[in-house]
Amino acid sequence: MRKKLGSYIGEYKINTILAPAFMLGEVAMDVLIPYLMSFLINNGLQKGNFDYVLRVGGLMLIMTVLGLTFGSLSGVHAAIASTGLAKNLRKAMFFTIQRFSFENIDRFSSSSLITRLTTDVNNVQNSFQMMIRMLVRAPLMMIFALIMSFVLNARLACIFLVTIPIMAMVMAFVIFRAHKYFKQMFEEYDHLNNDVQENLLNIRTVKAYVREPHEIKKFEAISEKLVHLSKAAEKLIILPTPVMTMLVFGIIIADGLLGGRFIVAGQMKLGDLTTLFTYAVQVMMSFMMITMVLVMIVMSVASGERIVEVLNEEPTITNKEKAITEVKDGSIVFDHVDFAYGSDKDKKVLTDIQLTIEAGETVGIIGGTGSSKSTLVQLIPRLYDVTAGRVLVGGTDVRDLDIHTLRDNVSMVLQKNELFSGTIMKNMRWGDEHATDEEVIKACKLAQADEFVSTFDKQYETYIEQGGNNVSGGQKQRLCIARALLKKPKILILDDSTSAVDMRTDALIREAFANEIPNTTKIIIAQRISSVQDADKIVVLDEGRIVGVGKHDALYANNRIYREVYDSQMKGGDDDAA
Repeated sequence: MRKKLGSYIGEYKINTILAPAFMLGEVAMDVLIPYLMSFLINNGLQKGNFDYVLRVGGLMLIMTVLGLTFGSLSGVHAAIASTGLAKNLRKAMFFTIQRFSFENIDRFSSSSLITRLTTDVNNVQNSFQMMIRMLVRAPLMMIFALIMSFVLNARLACIFLVTIPIMAMVMAFVIFRAHKYFKQMFEEYDHLNNDVQENLLNIRTVKAYVREPHEIKKFEAISEKLVHLSKAAEKLIILPTPVMTMLVFGIIIADGLLGGRFIVAGQMKLGDLTTLFTYAVQVMMSFMMITMVLVMIVMSVASGERIVEVLNEEPTITNKEKAITEVKDGSIVFDHVDFAYGSDKDKKVLTDIQLTIEAGETVGIIGGTGSSKSTLVQLIPRLYDVTAGRVLVGGTDVRDLDIHTLRDNVSMVLQKNELFSGTIMKNMRWGDEHATDEEVIKACKLAQADEFVSTFDKQYETYIEQGGNNVSGGQKQRLCIARALLKKPKILILDDSTSAVDMRTDALIREAFANEIPNTTKIIIAQRISSVQDADKIVVLDEGRIVGVGKHDALYANNRIYREVYDSQMKGGDDDAA
């Protein structure tokens, strides 16, 4: 893990080296200044030699300025290095996620990925900054302070050595116990983020069903668990503070008692004892600092493991070495296709799918909920790979086609239509970033979107809120269809994408498809049979199997499932009319 994360320091290696180098200079100044203080007291103040006091005091002032300069430079370079590492990690994670297949994404929740990109990276960033500064400063300060203490009085300095094992045991206990709490905390952060995200995205549903109290209880339950884990971790983290405080005062008292005797006996000077007190504080504070940094490192280890988990995730769908970069036409063949989600290949959701679709055909797909209609069409642009069999587009196995080329020739309007914050024009150009205004308007006219866009004050420069919340469901669907048409694809897939529009608009969209894009293969998944009744062929799915293929009349005469669906819908229409 350390090597993996360390490789992302990249162009900030010089800053990573300079930060501890300047810190070494600051430590040197901080250790030498108390030593000069002993001379100032012994040879200056006690002897009344104020000229000597001024000279040594001036030198101490210079060293203080140098220490401040070294510390500032160390801080600047550490900040640059740590923020640079965070930038590189986020960039690498984001790029890695962009290459994920749907199968990869299914392994991580979106809330977990957000936590890893934010909180976890921040933890690693802060830990790295502390490592190249404080984890350099504290051990050096402790070692140099101990050395200088032995130079001043070896017998008194030996008291320090008694306290170090005690602090080491406390530190080991804290680090060992804290790791499990931090790991559990980050898992709860994932749950909390997921709960908040789900609540905000579905806030209209929550309010419609008056479920605010239920959502509040869920939020409070997760928050309470986080509070419990945080308290347990904090109790461990603060444990070294009182222990170290007790040890510091114990050392000062012991040094004071013994040092006083040495001064009376003429074996030690007052300045030396005063300086020894300073070094005692430096040693103990350094030990406390080491403990805090190591606790932070332990916390960041849990975060680092989660980051590396994403970075090491290999996309399950990749290009072959010499992938084909041309899709000849919009023909599609499902050749004895089986499909199962995840690693459990026995739980098939599609079984022995055999289907041939000619280029330019309009194909309707119907079936009950859970019949795997969406799964079937997601195999065409290779959002998932088949478990067995083959899917051919333009006569070529999709696994042999370049992924970018394949998906660029397949426009897919998913069940959940998504618009992004920005103007309507910018949203449309997701389909073709180089499309002219005229091409955008033409696509919107084909999708029956121009009629309502034209009524807006700013028309195509109207701003779309995040998620398209300031347009209706039907308007959102029509805009998404227009965006897909802008790609000028060889294959257009509508996954229940006209469910929110009225039957007249639905009919106009299908008429525009027939007249304006006759050579594009059109696959329409629909709940309403009227949306697919005039298709060149209709595919009936039931529990992941094709149970009927044909035109409306033949299916109505020979397919029980199709006939039942048709009759139930037509009967419902008659009742409504009455």
